[in-house]
Amino acid sequence: MYFVYVLKSKTAGKIYIGHTQNVSLRIEQHNRGSSKATKMLKDWELIYSEPFLTRTLAISREKFFKTGRGKQVLKFKNVLKD
Repeated sequence: MYFVYVLKSKTAGKIYIGHTQNVSLRIEQHNRGSSKATKMLKDWELIYSEPFLTRTLAISREKFFKTGRGKQVLKFKNVLKD
C-alpha cells in the first residue's frame, strides 16, 4: 500500500506533499532533516494522507495535489486553510 501525504510546518506554515509506503517513518525522516526538500524545518506534522494500491496511482495523485487545482481540492477538504 502506498500513501500520498501532506505535511505542514508548525512554525513556518509551509506545506509539503509526498508519497511513501510508511507514513510514520517518512515523517520521522522529514523531522530528522533526512529529506533534502524539508531539512531546513524540523517541525512537520501530518495534516492529510490518502491510501493507494499502487505507487503509480500515488505518484499521480501527488502530482495532482501539487497543481493549483489539486490545492483547491485540498482546500475543499479543509486540509489547507486560506
